[in-house]
Amino acid sequence: MGRKGVFSMLARGLKSPAEFQYSGKLRPGTISPGLLVPAHIQRPDYALTGIPSAKGSLFMSTIITQTPEDIKRMRVAGRHAREVLDAAVRMVRPGITTEDIDNLVHAETIARNCYPSPLNYNRYPKSCCTSLNEVICHGIPDTTVLKNGDIINIDVTVFHDGVHGDCSETVFVGEPEERVRELVTTTFDSFKAAIAICKPGVPYNAIGAVIEDIIKPKGFSSVKKFCGHGIGRAFHDYPNVLHYRNNERLGTMAEGHTFTIEPMICMGTRESITWEDEWTATTADGKYSAQFEHTLLITKDGVEELTGKLPTSPKYAW
Repeated sequence: MGRKGVFSMLARGLKSPAEFQYSGKLRPGTISPGLLVPAHIQRPDYALTGIPSAKGSLFMSTIITQTPEDIKRMRVAGRHAREVLDAAVRMVRPGITTEDIDNLVHAETIARNCYPSPLNYNRYPKSCCTSLNEVICHGIPDTTVLKNGDIINIDVTVFHDGVHGDCSETVFVGEPEERVRELVTTTFDSFKAAIAICKPGVPYNAIGAVIEDIIKPKGFSSVKKFCGHGIGRAFHDYPNVLHYRNNERLGTMAEGHTFTIEPMICMGTRESITWEDEWTATTADGKYSAQFEHTLLITKDGVEELTGKLPTSPKYAW
């Protein structure tokens, strides 16, 4: 961080980077201004103000059933999100920066006449999230350079024709250590197992038990602080999708529901700290975390991955 950034932090009563107690080896790089979106691209309600106002479910027990028209829109948005994420995954290699990834995500998003949903959502400064190593989620792209042995989660959401499509994937940078590889593959296995139970009549609180039954025998933990969510015309809506065993009254899946499953699985503690950028959440012990995410649609007989892999998508490293 340059001098101006440090003085700005001090002026707001925040600690300098040398004083903040980071849990792991990562340190924030320099964050450049957010990129511009062409005027012809439709924007979500928060694009100018930073404050989302789209109306979703008013109560946790009331989950929106998407209209047939909005389901069609969400299939398109989901495909766009998948294509953008695929482009980002293809570029991952040692020596690039997380800002390089954000630049590509932004360009690929607007090339599809989409708005990058994270940009200015509650004043988030970039077009995607890049969560490296011990970062659980919401890592801000900056000048940090990827190195061999890292893992990185790239989280892409696009807004198109009035609806959002949201997906993420954890990618190997070069050759991570065996235990780190096991973390990523176990996270993926739990993610897919949770999706597999989804169909009408299944309670949303069943998802977390499926995930923990897979990760706990491996010695991993599931984050409680962050969860999956309903999605559609609102970026975040009900239901809350918890990735740990629970008895919460979260509602029951029904045809037309759209939501994300996105387990955040840690090598050590599930507890987190938040950096002074007020976004970047890392594990409290500095150990690695992995995540995968899809936008899902409950159908008459089961579930559809609206952001599922395409025949042209990059294969998983394992």
